[in-house]
Amino acid sequence: MLAQQILNGLISGAIYALFALGFNLIFGVQKVLNLAHGAIFMSGAFIAYYAVMAGLPFWVALLIAMVVCGFASVLIDRFGFQKLRKYSPMDAEFGALVISIGIGQILTSMAQKLSQTKVLSFPFDTFPVEFYRAMGLRISLLQITITVMVVVLVVFLALFLQRTTFGRQVRAVAINPRASALLGINARSVFMLTFFIAGAMAALAGVMIGLSFNSIQFMMGEPYMLKAFVVVVLGGLGNLGGAVVASLLLGVGQALCAAYLPPGLSDILIFTMLFVVLIFKPNGLFGGALAPAGVGRQ
Repeated sequence: MLAQQILNGLISGAIYALFALGFNLIFGVQKVLNLAHGAIFMSGAFIAYYAVMAGLPFWVALLIAMVVCGFASVLIDRFGFQKLRKYSPMDAEFGALVISIGIGQILTSMAQKLSQTKVLSFPFDTFPVEFYRAMGLRISLLQITITVMVVVLVVFLALFLQRTTFGRQVRAVAINPRASALLGINARSVFMLTFFIAGAMAALAGVMIGLSFNSIQFMMGEPYMLKAFVVVVLGGLGNLGGAVVASLLLGVGQALCAAYLPPGLSDILIFTMLFVVLIFKPNGLFGGALAPAGVGRQ
């Protein structure tokens, strides 16, 4: 029973990591909180759902959702955040919060109108329903797929940021945008790429959540935004490696609380832990420094 709950928690944490990595990547590079990230996550699930209902194969629908949400995130940066970069950091941060909240509300209202506030579900045969047993543990094909996706994406993101020329440019812009511009790095292209990656990962997480719980609705991004805040604070703002570890810890903690404690105590304990961590480690468990697999503040 304990091992099964830990396994379930790790898989939940993997999905949290998909969502939180994009959110944290934007903060690590641009030092702003994109509060429209939850709406992008929800939009990905909606796009994939309607693509499947239109007769497209699931994997094609997933790819369409990721590409559309990636470009939607780029547009948010192009017509929202980019306009703020000429102002002081304090004004830009406040403006980014207001803009992203507004965009999030627009996307949420559009989804509410489109779905008529109904809870949507993928058709039963969208993804094969298969279960396997190993060492007394029960795991589904969907859970295996989610785990493999997360591992591949995290490894890809780490290699991209550490081993490629463009990845080094991303880290340079994250550390000092002005100095990187003097070195000839195009910060605008860096911002566009990071927003695209963040939007695509949010869409992937939204589709996987929609499949896992067989439930898609216009407010589905809100609770995950709250969890993303917990993850990025625990892991360290801008620290992508810390975000992955914090996501897994959060997932396991929630699973164990749900299994062994009375209902309703899970969130209380998690946010109490967050409060305690902030008192003794204001920069998170892993600090805000540049991580081996990410970007962040020095």
